[in-house]
This record gives sequence, C-alpha cells and structure tokens, in this order.
Amino acid sequence: MIHWLQLLLTEAIDVEERELILGAEMFETDDQLPLNEYLNGFINLSKLEKNTRVWPNFKTDYLPLVDYAKENNHKFIATNVPRRYASFVYHNGLDTLEYLSDEAKLLLPPLPILYDGTVGCYVEILEMSGGHGGDNLPKSQALKDACMAHNISVNLPKNGIFIHYNGAFHSQNKDGIAWYLRQTNPELKVLTIDATEQDDISIFDEDRLGVADFIITTPTNLTKTH
Repeated sequence: MIHWLQLLLTEAIDVEERELILGAEMFETDDQLPLNEYLNGFINLSKLEKNTRVWPNFKTDYLPLVDYAKENNHKFIATNVPRRYASFVYHNGLDTLEYLSDEAKLLLPPLPILYDGTVGCYVEILEMSGGHGGDNLPKSQALKDACMAHNISVNLPKNGIFIHYNGAFHSQNKDGIAWYLRQTNPELKVLTIDATEQDDISIFDEDRLGVADFIITTPTNLTKTH
C-alpha cells in the first residue's frame, strides 16, 4: 500500500508549472546508464533487470514509479552508492576510499566524506549491532546517505521538486540523507514522510511524533508484497 501511495503522491505533485525529478535508494549509481536507456526506450524491461541490481519487489513496488517517469519524460536518478563500496568501507573504513581508482570515485560522493558519529541514526546502528563491526558499520551506512544526498543535490531542479524514495532509516528524524543535505545547503527545504505499522490505527502512537513531517500509519495485517 505504501508504494501505491508513493505513486499517487508523485502523480499529485506533478504539475506543468514546475519540473519534477525522481530518484531512489533502490538504484545504485552504476545503474544509471541502463536506467537511462530504459527511460529513453533503448532497452526493454528484461534488459533493465539483467543490467541493474533491482530489488526482489521491484516489479510490484518500484517499476510503477520508473514507468511513470518514463511515460512523463521525467529524470529518474540512481542515487545510492554501489554496494561493493559500502562493503569496502565496512571492512576498511571511510578513509580508504581515497585509494580507489579515479573511475571508481566517479560513482561516489566527493571525498573525503564528512562523518559525525553523534548523528542519531548512526548512534542507533552502533547500539543495535552491539558494537559488531565497530565504527565502520555506521560509516558504511553514512556512505550510502552521503551518496544519496550528493546525487539529490546535484540533480535538484531549479524550479521544481526532487522526490526521493528510500527506506525510513535513511531519513527519519531528519538524520541520514537529510543531515548530509543540510551540510551542503542549510537553506534547502527538506520534507520527509514516514510509514509505520500499528495493530490499532485508531490511536496514533505518539512516540512516533517528530520522526517525519508526515507519518502514514497502516494496519500490521495489511497485505505485503514481500
């Protein structure tokens, strides 16, 4: 249901007077070429799936968004860092990204990457892991957030809106992606939407207040696509 609502929201925001650009965590920066080729009609869906690392629920949840961009001539930006580099940071640390090739660095945000271990989401990751992986675990998450924020920033329309689809952990409490966006553009207007589940949706869980600008609550027994 949440992914269906994403599509409805995108359609509602899309008006002729302003440019709309879409982007998503679900595509990595080295997926951009085949994604563009699909958007421009050069390859079909089968070729897109074979040449990108689409998620298992891609067809049900994200393809409608990509096809909406295709049908309406909107850009769709692959914002996330290639997962091999997040794994590289997990094993070797953020500073070692400097040793990658110039070609590899084209797929990354500008180096060195700013990191603040006191940001709430990174503190939470470390706590949840029980210290497993040390500081490199939240740093690998920070690399993803920094990369997505960078690709949002460089593709922001001058007179329009950039809609970014990502898991809640990357933006809740205006941490993660939103934190990195503020480092480069403190005046940027960032509006977040969070989705949560409750057994009883007639009474809102007030502990969720402040997690996002808008919070969508759905029943826990709602049918899921994955």
